[in-house]
Amino acid sequence: MNSSLLHALLYLLPLAVVLYVYIRRHRRREGHYTARLAEAREAGLTEPATLHPVIDPNRCLNSRACVMACPEHALGVIRGKAQLVDASKCIGHGACKVACPHDAITLVFGSEKRGVDIPQVNPDFETNVPGIFIAGELGGMGLIRKAIEQGRQAMDSIGKRKRGRHDLDVVIVGTGPAGLAAALAAMQHKLKFVAVEQEDSFGGTVYHYPRNKIVMTAPMQLPLIGKVKMGEISKESLLEFWQGVLKKTGLKINFFERMETITPSGDGFLVKTSRASYKTRSVLLAIGRRGTPRKLGVPGEEQAKVVYRLIDPEQYRGQHVLVVGGGDSALEAALAIAEQSGTSVALSYRSEAFGRVKPKNRERLAAAEQAGRVKVLLKSTVKSIGAKNVVLDHDGKPVELRNDGIIVCAGGILPTPFLKEIGIMVETKYGTA
Repeated sequence: MNSSLLHALLYLLPLAVVLYVYIRRHRRREGHYTARLAEAREAGLTEPATLHPVIDPNRCLNSRACVMACPEHALGVIRGKAQLVDASKCIGHGACKVACPHDAITLVFGSEKRGVDIPQVNPDFETNVPGIFIAGELGGMGLIRKAIEQGRQAMDSIGKRKRGRHDLDVVIVGTGPAGLAAALAAMQHKLKFVAVEQEDSFGGTVYHYPRNKIVMTAPMQLPLIGKVKMGEISKESLLEFWQGVLKKTGLKINFFERMETITPSGDGFLVKTSRASYKTRSVLLAIGRRGTPRKLGVPGEEQAKVVYRLIDPEQYRGQHVLVVGGGDSALEAALAIAEQSGTSVALSYRSEAFGRVKPKNRERLAAAEQAGRVKVLLKSTVKSIGAKNVVLDHDGKPVELRNDGIIVCAGGILPTPFLKEIGIMVETKYGTA
């Protein structure tokens, strides 16, 4: 072997080693993503529960920027193209779209199989009815940080409108994360406003979470407060933080005041509530999508033992309990009750797999089922509810269970009739932006 060939081999050998390591790592990584996607499909976990990315394969150039930007690890690369390999982990923050250098990602609601009703709003969060704005969960954004951003941005848009001759510049309906942020922004803009809340406390959906539920959030910008850094935080700690914000800013909320009607009045609106009437230039609807719980529609459901959210698991100690639903709230309720001494817990879900839950909850449920603390009844529906029992159809066969309490975690019904009554257009999204 001559010296020139030897030198060439010495130069090429490190390159060959690097190339070998790269190809091996690439194949291992792709095998991992392929296996995760196959597991999701086998378990029926392919329907995203919220806003989620759709990747254009013609634009995707395998930069992996979206994969690295997703803290939930919901994305992966298979055959050189990014894919949503674990739809159950996607929570809709859109970090992947921002990170993509090739504009290959579109964020959409719903899918071809599952439609999602969304009120029509423009980029300023104004509906097709001029002067009525929507932010937060009602508009399809349940993520706390995003809801806060929307509330603030919606109020920025309202602050730019002509004030007119009205008692108020804006009425804010609902004090979840979007409503609270909007109210703080209204104070910052020195607007005349009223914030009404039908409950006895603020926080919206967060307030109704089970005790000690961990809430996922992220750094956020609050009007009058500034940047707030948060990670995993309990429901109680988050509500305590909000209480501190109220005390610090002097923000006033009208509790136990339910919005009843909104009617046009000149170039504004007359908002009637259970306690007063307000003439206002604008209205911001920051209400949740679960204001009207979805019911089972079966005999016996009117009994007091049937409720639609879990507040305190301890109240079910020593009882026979049925939880109905297949989302995170249902699994977390069943698991929390199962931790109480002397309880017997069954979990009923109509589908053959839990398709809209976090992996941690699936793992905890599997462990609880294996330990005999929770009886899982997939492909089951409630048929009737008695004073001391409940009858289900389980995969075509009747099943009767002893029962002292039922928690229905089947989500809520979008207040479409109310929205249509005031002229707001609602469209069903089937995988569209």
